[in-house]
Amino acid sequence: MELQIPTVDLHDLSSGDPARIARASAALREAFGVYGLVYIRNHGVDTGNLNSFYDAFRSFVARPESAKRPYGRADLWYQRGWTPPNTEVAVASGGQPDFKECYFAAPLPGDPALIAQYPELYPENIWPEDEPQGFQRGYLALGKALHEAGLALLRGSALALDLPEDTFARMLDGGPHVTRVLNYLPLGPDQVNTGILWGEEHTDFNLLTLLPGGRFYNPAGEPAGRPDDKSGLYLRTRASAEHPNGQMVRGVAPEGCIVAQVGQQLEILTGGAFLATPHVITAPGVPGWTRLSSAHFMHLQSNQLLFPLQKFHTPEVIRSYAPPVLAGTYSIKTLVDIGLAPKSALDKLGYRHYDRLDTMRAG
Repeated sequence: MELQIPTVDLHDLSSGDPARIARASAALREAFGVYGLVYIRNHGVDTGNLNSFYDAFRSFVARPESAKRPYGRADLWYQRGWTPPNTEVAVASGGQPDFKECYFAAPLPGDPALIAQYPELYPENIWPEDEPQGFQRGYLALGKALHEAGLALLRGSALALDLPEDTFARMLDGGPHVTRVLNYLPLGPDQVNTGILWGEEHTDFNLLTLLPGGRFYNPAGEPAGRPDDKSGLYLRTRASAEHPNGQMVRGVAPEGCIVAQVGQQLEILTGGAFLATPHVITAPGVPGWTRLSSAHFMHLQSNQLLFPLQKFHTPEVIRSYAPPVLAGTYSIKTLVDIGLAPKSALDKLGYRHYDRLDTMRAG
């Protein structure tokens, strides 16, 4: 039997109709519990605006590397501006960097207190000089629309788990939410079918990821349909007795839908009831094709405690997800793991003033 990822209508979740809410909640429990992913209908993201934004971003990535390099800010852990190719490495990838370049911006203002405490997680946005027409406006509009859809889905997710409706949403205020737009790079004739992936298999470390869909471009640079049956998003389902390694399922959203994926933070809060989605972006088996896509990453507020909610406490869950950590600490550790932050960033997680006593003793 072919696996079917459920679709949830946000209008059902906000309808006030118990039957519609119950139907959507059941779909969410299956989607996030088995697949870690759901398709969303009536999400509020305008397809025309999305494509116009992709046109603007494509103009930026077409610039020579020397023109993009000033916007690649390693000192900000690449949390704003341009991320060059061969920079980010998935934790479980075996060392192959993702075959992509990216741009990061925050669609919502940060909290001044959190900016002071976690400066690399909340830097100011960076916009290109002579930016392509509509780039900044389209970027911010997309991020805000995806964030609103995510909030609605998180309220529905709480109801689906018999939690107060604002359980997850109230933990997000002031979080380091960020929107990323990606350019997956073309493979040459000697690279196709050699195991190179556009994005290695990984799970997102944030709370919830919203994906509005992407666009393929043929070797002539024209928007086109999928080049073959090989390329695209694949996800791994929850392990079971019958399938201890899970099952690989292609993620293709129905017409008019966007995708939402569970991140590690949401898995931890739910004690594994919702599963962070292992997913991979495969490259085409034909040369010269590229793809643009985007993602909005919703994060817990950085001083929010990250540990399973009381409802999900069992001895096994506590052993699996202990000890509790702050969400900001968790983010710093993960950014080091994936190669965006330097290993010296881990020094921020402990006391940094031992040298003061050494200096006093030496004096």
